[in-house]
Formats: sequence, structure tokens, C-alpha cells
Amino acid sequence: MVSGILTGAVSRGVAGLVPIALIPVTLRYLGPDLYGLWMTVTALVGMAAFADLGLGNGLMTKLAPCYASGATAEARRYISSAYLCLSLLAAVLVGLLWSLSAAVPWARLFHTTDSATPDDARRMTLVCLTAFVVNVPLSLITRVQLAYQRISAANLWQGCGNLVALPLAVGAVAANLSPVLVVAATVVGPPLVNLVNSLWFFGRRRPDLRPGLTVADTAVAARLLRLGGLFLAVTVLTGIATNVDLVIVTHALGLHEAAAYAVPMRLFAQLGFVVALVSAPLWPANGDALARGDLAWVRRMTRRMTVVSAALVLALGGLLVLVVSLVPTVLGLAVTPDVTLLAGLLAWWLLLATISPRFMVQNAAGVVRPQLLGWSLYVVVSLPAKWYGVRQFGSASVPWIGLVTYLATVVPAALHGFRSALARHTRPPAGSTAESSLAAPAAT
Repeated sequence: MVSGILTGAVSRGVAGLVPIALIPVTLRYLGPDLYGLWMTVTALVGMAAFADLGLGNGLMTKLAPCYASGATAEARRYISSAYLCLSLLAAVLVGLLWSLSAAVPWARLFHTTDSATPDDARRMTLVCLTAFVVNVPLSLITRVQLAYQRISAANLWQGCGNLVALPLAVGAVAANLSPVLVVAATVVGPPLVNLVNSLWFFGRRRPDLRPGLTVADTAVAARLLRLGGLFLAVTVLTGIATNVDLVIVTHALGLHEAAAYAVPMRLFAQLGFVVALVSAPLWPANGDALARGDLAWVRRMTRRMTVVSAALVLALGGLLVLVVSLVPTVLGLAVTPDVTLLAGLLAWWLLLATISPRFMVQNAAGVVRPQLLGWSLYVVVSLPAKWYGVRQFGSASVPWIGLVTYLATVVPAALHGFRSALARHTRPPAGSTAESSLAAPAAT
């Protein structure tokens, strides 16, 4: 758990620092217009974040019990079926992308200029989207490694995928390549590193899990798609629920108030990375323990990681409150944000930190419907409540309304789902003991 959290922090740190390091290199070479075009294309690609249809999460949930029981043949069927589904999807998407690109009105879509022409927009979009789509099946290797308790290795490979963009981009600029090839150098890293990682893992580390076309099974693929669809629905709902606040403030109070709300909101959103770092290693570990019937380990680790997650968020969030309150000019703020807003943002992320470990148990057990119900109710209730609250009490009310709504909708669903996940595994597999179930996580 510790090594997974630390290597995850390194990987996310690299992912955050590399784009910053690329700014002086690429901005000077591309110029403002082409650089702005590239950033717009990057934002467009970010909207396709759900392209794996939730299959990655579904695969990790299905593989953890296989790892615990040593069911290698079953695991290979799941892996092969997932690779087949996403490879076919990637092939279809790439074909449509390239065949329909001539019909897209690039000039109107990106407001191109003389320095950034429609052809530049088309080429950059094709390069960035193609790299993203090709990486969808290739990134399954990360899910396989996480399920098989290779958490540190998966994090470090991901960090390398982001890091390799820096020397490639610098080399492309030094070689005076075209702007499109410079952009290509920045996006080819993740799929290239995932390919190398896949060849190493399935070729050297676990050849018994190597995906094969003849091993893929349509029934297994259907099960993965059903479970992945539930994960996809939850991801979409949480994305809407956690990103719509600024839109509400903008439409209710105007752009000036939205700017004052956006800066502290963005700062406190970094606490979400802390929550993810602590929670991510729990998913495969819980799957292993549940498959072995070791509910005592699951309960104990859930309690411990709840305390760890909440303590980290409280400490870092408290520091953010001090920084924003005492030195707002450092952040470009004309006035100090309302302390009610800062306290509300801290309370919101603290609540998410305390609930997140229980969601990891449900994810590991494949108990997704309670989460789907809870987040659906949250979206339905919170959106009109936030709109009313903003108009009546200002933007500082947004996180507090979200917190109260979350307590009334998502938290009961999360607790019910947690109990349901444990109830599914009340009887340990024959021959398993608490000692043996603790030995494997400790060794890995």
C-alpha cells in the first residue's frame, strides 16, 4: 500500500510537471496561434476520456479474484476478451476518424487563422486523437498489473509514458521538424511505453496471461461489457456532479463571480488527487482479500485508509485555507475569498476522502448499482438546489449544498453498497485461512 501510494505520487507528479516543462519549448517553437490550437485540440481529446467503455475497471474487478485463486486460464480469457473488444473499437474509431476528417469544418470548429490553418487543425486533431484511441487497448496492461498486485510497476511505467514526451519534443524541435510532428512527439509517449510494458509483462513476466485471439470468449466479453457499462455510467455521473459547479455560478452570477470562485475551486480540486492516491491501491488489494474471504482484513484496511485519507486532506486543505486567506495576491486574487467558501470546499473534499475507501470495496466486489443510484439522486437533487442557493446566498453556498446533498443521497448508498459487498463474501473459500489471505498482500 505504501509503495503504491508513493509511486503513484511520483507518477502523478511527472504527469503534472512535464506539460509545464514543455511550455517554453513548444510555445516558442509553435508560436501563440499554433500553440493555442494544440491546447484546444488537447481539450477536445480530453472529452473522449470514456472511450474504453468502462472495460478497464471491469477487467480489474474480474481479475483480482482470479489472482487470489490462481485461476490463470479464466484470467487469460478475461484479458483476451477485453483486448479484442477494445482493439476492434479502436480500429473502427481510427477508420472513422481518418475517413470523415475531410468533411469536418475545421475553420469554424477552431476559429483558425493565417498562422494556424484548417489543415494544421485537421492534422493536429488526427495525430492527437489517433494516439489517444490507439492507447485505449494498450492501456489495459495497467489494469492487469494493478489486479495482479504490480501497483508500483504500473505507476512507474505510467510515469515513464508521460516523461518520455519531454526528450521527444525537445528532439523534434532541435531537428526543426514540422509543428505537427512536434505535437506528435508529445503524444506518442503513453502508447509507445504501454506497448513496451505489454511486451515485457506478457513476454517475460507473465507469459501465461498473454492475450490470444483464440482464447477470447464472447460470453466473457458480454459480462465485461455489462460490468463496464455500469462503471461507465458512474464515471459519467460523477464527472457531471463534480464539474458542473462553475457552470452554475457562471450562469447565475456572471463571469466576474465565476472567476473569483474558479481559483479556490481549482486549488482545492488538487485534494482529489490525494484521495485518488490513497484509494487506488485499495481496489485490487480488496479484490484479492474478498476472494480469499478475509473480511477482517478488508474492514481493518478500510478503517485505516479512511483515517489516512481524511488526515491528509485535512492537513493539506488546512494549509490551502491559510495560503488563500493570508496571501491571496500570490494567486492573482484581487480580494480574499469568503472564508465560508474555503471552509465549504475543505469540508466537501474531507467528506469524499472518508467515503472513498468504501467505494473501493464495492468496486472490487463489482457492486456498482448502489453507487449508480446514489450519484443519480445526487445529480437530480443537487443541480436545482445549487442553482437556487447561488441565486439566494452566493457562490459560497455551492460546496455546502453539495455536502448536504451528498450526505442525504450518496453516503447512504455507499454504506449500503459496502455492506452488500461484504455480504457477498461472508463465506471464505474452502481451505483458506486468515493467515494465508494476509500473506499474499504482504508479499506483494
